[in-house]
Parts: sequence; C-alpha cells; structure tokens
Amino acid sequence: MKEQEYIEVYGARAHNLKNIDVKIPREKLVVITGLSGSGKSSLAFDTIYAEGQRRYIETFSAYARQFLGGLERPDVDKIDGLSPVISIEQKTTNKSPRSTVGTITEIYDFLRLLFSRASDAYSYNTGEKMISYSDEQIKELILSDFADKRIAILAPLIKSRKGHYRELFEQISKQGFVRVRVDGEIREIEKGMKLDRYKTHDIEVVIDRLIVNESAEKRLEETIKTAMYTGNNILMVIDVDNEKPRYFSRELMCPTTGIAYPSPEPNTFSFNSPKGACDTCNGLGITNEVNIHKIIPDDSISIKNGGIIPLGEQKNSWIFKQLQTIAERYDFKLTDPIKKIPKEALEVILHGGKEKFEIQSKNLGVTRNYEIDFEGIIAFIENQYKNTDSTSIKRWAKDFMDEVDCGTCDGNRLKKEALHFKITDKNISDLAKMDVTELANWFSKIDKKLSEKQLIIASEILKEIRTRIQFLLDVGLDYLTLDRTSKSLSGGEAQRIRLATQIGSQLVGVLYILDEPSIGLHQRDNQKLIDSLIKLRDVGNSVLVVEHDEDMIKNADFVLDIGPGAGRHGGEIVSEGDFKELLSHNTLTADYLAKRKKIEVPKKRREGNGHTIKLMGAKGNNLKNVSVEFPLGKMICVTGVSGSGKSTLINETLYPILNAHIYRGVKKPMPYKKIEGLEHVDKVIDIDQSPIGRTPRSNPATYTGVFSEIRSLFSKTPEASIRGYKPGRFSFNVKGGRCETCQGGGVRVIEMNFLPDVHVECETCQGKRFNRETLEIRYKGKSIADVLEMTINHAVEFFEHIPKIHRKLKTIKDVGLGYITLGQQSTTLSGGEAQRIKLATELSKKDTGNTFYILDEPTTGLHFEDVRILMDVLNKLTNKGNTVLIIEHNLDVIKLADYIIDIGMEGGKKGGKVLTTGTPEEVAKHKTSYTAKFLKKELN
Repeated sequence: MKEQEYIEVYGARAHNLKNIDVKIPREKLVVITGLSGSGKSSLAFDTIYAEGQRRYIETFSAYARQFLGGLERPDVDKIDGLSPVISIEQKTTNKSPRSTVGTITEIYDFLRLLFSRASDAYSYNTGEKMISYSDEQIKELILSDFADKRIAILAPLIKSRKGHYRELFEQISKQGFVRVRVDGEIREIEKGMKLDRYKTHDIEVVIDRLIVNESAEKRLEETIKTAMYTGNNILMVIDVDNEKPRYFSRELMCPTTGIAYPSPEPNTFSFNSPKGACDTCNGLGITNEVNIHKIIPDDSISIKNGGIIPLGEQKNSWIFKQLQTIAERYDFKLTDPIKKIPKEALEVILHGGKEKFEIQSKNLGVTRNYEIDFEGIIAFIENQYKNTDSTSIKRWAKDFMDEVDCGTCDGNRLKKEALHFKITDKNISDLAKMDVTELANWFSKIDKKLSEKQLIIASEILKEIRTRIQFLLDVGLDYLTLDRTSKSLSGGEAQRIRLATQIGSQLVGVLYILDEPSIGLHQRDNQKLIDSLIKLRDVGNSVLVVEHDEDMIKNADFVLDIGPGAGRHGGEIVSEGDFKELLSHNTLTADYLAKRKKIEVPKKRREGNGHTIKLMGAKGNNLKNVSVEFPLGKMICVTGVSGSGKSTLINETLYPILNAHIYRGVKKPMPYKKIEGLEHVDKVIDIDQSPIGRTPRSNPATYTGVFSEIRSLFSKTPEASIRGYKPGRFSFNVKGGRCETCQGGGVRVIEMNFLPDVHVECETCQGKRFNRETLEIRYKGKSIADVLEMTINHAVEFFEHIPKIHRKLKTIKDVGLGYITLGQQSTTLSGGEAQRIKLATELSKKDTGNTFYILDEPTTGLHFEDVRILMDVLNKLTNKGNTVLIIEHNLDVIKLADYIIDIGMEGGKKGGKVLTTGTPEEVAKHKTSYTAKFLKKELN
C-alpha cells in the first residue's frame, strides 16, 4: 500500500480566504462545498488552478512568455504536491455557428478521416459506383475491348457550358492539335473558328486516331499520357464506326456520364473548409431568403398607402418615380390595392426589370419615351443584407427574411460530391444527424459490412470513434446529435462534453478541477456523471469538484466545507474529512445533509388567479407538437431529463412570444400553432445565467442602477450645489471627478516585460478612484468612495430614509447578498452571486401583480441555505399575484412549486412530449416519469 500523498496549500488569501492552510489528498475524488460566496472557487480556481497554470507557463523560455502574457502569482505562501492542472468550467462554449458537438468532441474529425480513406463514391447523376483506373489498366482495357477497331482518343475540355470559345480553339491549334469534337461532331480547326455563345457546348480535343492491335501498343501508351495531361486526368474513347463514347479516368469517375470527383481528403467533408462547404450557404446549412408575405403582409392596401412595407408610404423619391413609370407601362395606379395590380407588373416591382417604351400623351398628341431600370425590391433587400457593414441595416433587411434550410445542400452543409461518398449506404451527413445512441449502435455493427481492405484501413479510426462515443454515453449525453450547434447547448451540457473529451484523452496524474458539473443534470443522470469522475480518479488522477449536490458529496472520498458564512464572514475551513465526519460537525452544510435543517414542503398549494396562457402545437427542435397550459398567479416548475425540450419550450418558444407581444422583441420564436391568454400578462422578465459584467469597472452598484441614484444624491448636497457639481462628477468612468492617474480604476498596472503585470494601489488616490475635490463632498460624513466600500447590510441602514436607494439595496439584501460591498468588481463575484444580483435588479423594479418571471436553473452555484433564501424571495413575488416559472432539476425547488410541467421521457428524439402536469403530489403518482420517482422520495 503506497503512502497517501497530499496537495498542501499554505496561507491562501485570494479574495475572502482568511490565510488558510489545507491538505487535499491526491488521486482521490475531493468535493469542496459551502455557502455561495464562501470562497470555494477562490480556493479551487483562483488559488490552486491559477498556481498550476502559472507554473506551466514558467516552463517556457522568457522569449515565449512575453507573448503569452504572464499570469499573476495567486495570493498564497506556497503550494506543494501540485500536478498539472486542467480546469473544466461552465463558462466556455463557442458561440460560432460553425462549432458543433461533432467538432468539439473531435468525433466529426475522425468521421472525415474515415470517409476520406474507406468510403465508396457514387455518381450523383446515375447513382452508379464511381471507378478509377491506372494508365496501365486503361491500356489493357482499350486493347481488349476495342481489338481491331478504328478508334479516336479524345480529351474532354468543356462540359455543357455556354460561350463562343474562339480563344480556346486558337490555344488548341497552337499546341499542334488539328481536330476537335464539338457537340458530338468531329471538325477540323479553322482560323477564327467560333461557336454560338448562347448555346451550351461539349468540346473534346482529338488526340489521336488509330487501329487497335498489338503493334499500336507503344503509340497507345503515349497517346493515353497526352490525353490525360490535356483532359485533366480524364480521357474519352470513341469507336469511329458506332460513335459511342467511353470514359476512363485516373480519378473517381462515373462510367456512364463521365463526371469526375477529385480524390477525397478529410477537407472534402469539412463544412468549415472551402473544399467541402456548400457554396450557397458557405457550410452553415441555412440561408436567409426574402419572404414576400413580410414585404406585402396585406394586399388590400395600395402602394401609395404603404402596402409595400420596406418602402413605406409614398414620398417624393427616385424609387416611387420608378414605380410610377412601371404603373404607366402596365396601366395601373399607385392608389389601386396591390391585389389588383397585374401579375407581370408585380413581378417587375419585386424582381426588377429593364425596358424602354413609348406612351402617347392624350391631350398633346406627342409620344414620350420612358425607361424602366429597376433592380427589384427583393434584390435590393438581399444586396443590403449581403453587402452592408451597418448592423442596423442588416437587421432591417433581416426583418423581411426567413432562415430556411439551404436549398442546394438541404441543410447538410456540404457540397453534393461529398454527400455521394458512402459507407454501407450512409453518407457523413446521415451519421451526423443520428443521436449518439443510434450512432453507437451503427458503429457496433459496421465491421461485418466492410470489405477486408476497408477494415484494415479503418480499424484504428473506428477504435477512436467508438471510445469517444462511449464517453458521451457515460456522461449522460446520449440524446445529442453530432450536427447540433454548440451555441444551442446549455452550460451543463457543454461542460459535460468537455469532461467526455478529457476522459477520452486518457491522461494520468493530472489534477482536474470541475465547477459544478451537475448543473442541468437530472437526478437520473447524476450517477452516470459520478461514475465518470470515479473512472477519472481510478486511472490515477486527482479530481477536485466544487459542488453542492448531495449525491456527489456522499460519493466523495474527502469533503472540504468552507464557511461559516459568505463573503467577509466566510473564507475559513469549517470541516474536512469524509462524509461521516462532515455530518458530525455543526455546520450549515452538515445540518442540511443530516436533515437537522430542511426546506419545508408548504401545507397547501396556491390556487392561482384563474387565468391561463395556452400554448398550442409547439414543434421547435425535438418538441412533438406539444400543447401546454401555464396557470397564472402560481409558481410553475418545468422539469424533465436533460435534453427533453424544456429550454426549447420556454426560452425558445414561450419567452420570445411574450417578449414580442409586450415589448416588440425581435427574437423569432420556434414554430408553434397559436397562443391564447397573452392579455393577462403585462410584463415579462427573463433571468438567465450570463455573467453581469466582464470588466473590473462593473460592480453591483452600477449594475443594479443604484449608483446613479447615489450620485444624484451626492450632487444635491449643499456643498456640491455651491461648487456646481453634477452627478457625472461622482462617476469613476468619466473625466472630471475621477482620479486621472489611474483613470478611476483605483489600481495602476505596471508592466514587467518578462514577468506578470503587477497591480499596485494608485499612489495619488490611495485606491479611492476619485480626486481630492470630489472626496471632500460628504453625505452623513461619508464620501462617495466610503459608500462604495460599504457592505450592502451597512448601506441598507445608511440610506434608510432615501426610498429609491433603500428599495434597491433591500432587495439585494433579501436575496442573501448582504455581505458583498457596493463597489466589489463584478469579475470577482461567483456565478451564483452574479445571478442573484441580476435577480435583485429585476425584483427591485415595481411588479405589476401580472408580471411573468422566467428563471432558468436559478439554483446554480447555490448552497442548500441559499436555495431557501432564494425560494423565500420567489414565494413573496408569487404571493403578490405574479407568475414565476422556473426550469429546474433541484428537488428542493420542485417540491415547493404549485404546478409542475414534466417533459420527457428521455432526451433528444425520445423526448419532447408533456408526460404529466399538476401539483407535486399529483405528479409524484405518475408511473413512468423519472422526476416522479425522485419527487416521491423527497415528499415522503
């Protein structure tokens, strides 16, 4: 038995950590838990991960380091026993439409390799298998098939294209060839010869004419070489007597029609490379197409009264003069309703036209010449969309367009040649559309169907693909398809994909740090995730997880509980050891785990206000024509396994409809039939997981808008009025009141070329951010800088008599963030804290009693105690008559709901149906729902 090794951290002081020492066992599954904001991430990410990262960069030469930008030393005395660190966080997913599940997991890259080496090509004209020959084979075939016949060997140059080709004929004759075959007829090249430029032509050069026999073998060899060179690796043989052509090619070629494909490479199957991407949609699979019904929504209005939306009502402009000309030419008036305008005239208005015509003036008896030169409204909108740099014009044009599957590749993203390479009648796009379970199934049976040669080539690739697919199955992502874009993934899904990729890399001796991997995971899949982490540990890695999930804590080898409170009241280690030891301590975490404290189930459920919103026929993504009722005035919880369609139903369908109805939002909802009951809601608020500010200049005071009120309060003090200071004087982001040395940042950055930049307190303002004159203005004895240093708890008392400020601060305190300071940088807030500041900002707005709140997994990053505080706030909102809709897996939240909508059964194709609805007690009785099974345990 080898001795237990430790990662030893001494004197960690990052953010709110109170100079702590900690020993973390290596090659174990270790969970760090504690209240939100107690310092878990500060220890895991800002200390241990940051130091691991910095040591890695230190290994580069000084020359390389200057390009990487140094990393700061975390505020810690020393760390021993640290291995290379890999962090798997929730934040990073690629928002590019080109990034898909297949490309992130690299499965698609292996598929491209597989198809370029082991697939068969088929002709897109006839569906026959394509063939390719070596020069030697071609010679043998000609000798045997055309024995003793007179043949002509030709090199194809032009295949059904228009043009007069005069230069081409000159070029051919300069190369010394005398005859060409044009459209099936052999002719001699004459000087100045040319063809009808408006017809399509086939042109081949006659390389040689000969009688096939033994003596002609040498000559045939030379001729084949010349023909291949001239015809770009294709030649054509014609039997002079019956004129039937046969094609031969060094590349893949259709034996009947002679079309050829270039040899396949991995790039041929990549939609991110010009070699493989469909030319129409550039490999995105969707194009924007102008929708005529958006241009003319109502054809009973006339052009003059604004019937053509992009043009508006008639004004004195060039376009309307052109329309007037078109009207005279086709004999209608601009005051006629659009439906009465002749078809051909509408065609010219929409698609453009050019013509000259004469009109005889009735009273003068003279004819006048008119000219129409109009590009057409549709072309105009398309050109604006494609060629403008202005975002607002792009958005204007996009309003008249629909996103449709690309007509050329049918949404498959690739050129048609690439889609005709197949392995057992499936092309690469068919495989990318299967979900992971189907794909695993297909790959398990593939060996029997491949030829021996294909198997030898593909065996290694197949091994790689299978292991990667297995890892996706292991982390509970069996419902994803490879062509799903990564921007449509939830934070938890993206994190688990990265986890699967990491397990796939099979590294040993690494320290993995994960940030709440169980987000967005249904209880059912929790065990799969825990097994994956245990697998990582068993091959010899240390796994460090920041987590609140009860199952994860129970399965850990070692648990660190950080607390006792949050912010300045946290940052100490309150207990360490295994799960049993944890329960024996008297900490908040232990109280909840040992059920000494718990979130109580309400005695009775709310009745609601009797109104409902009915959404019918929702079909987005995997929803199977779903119809749902949302009872208003209740707390509604939408549940279901990952990938079952919760986000599609709420975030992609319901929210955009409400938003467009109330605020004229621009986001287009997913397809649905109709919706009823919108008149019962007059405000919709969506609170999601995105961080509140990316710059150190953003802080809770600026985000919630309370800082503007505080600034105007300061500008109204007698001293400020005498000096004529306006609210802008008290902003650290604009010139005037801020300290100009550090430009209101409070710190100065000193660049050290080879070493990391050092942040030092600004010596002019001592980190106060403002200049001396501004700091002389005081309110109740405090300067503006002192106010930014206050904790929310202190500020609530301080501003008690200023209702506008007090109300906003009070809501921040109510969501459990009394410990943060008003001026704390947003970048240092944890995910759970940022989300609750967002929540507080929305809650401090006056609610109307008919507001519809939508929260997507609000318990992310929250400890059991934080969940209780959050639910108190949401309950208060619902008691005022508002509707709160929560998408959630956390049973503590689900059991408090008045109404549950459970979507399932599985994720992906097997999901998208409403399984059951009703109160938690009713839902718990459902036989097959996974949520019901876990909810039953919780309620008992």
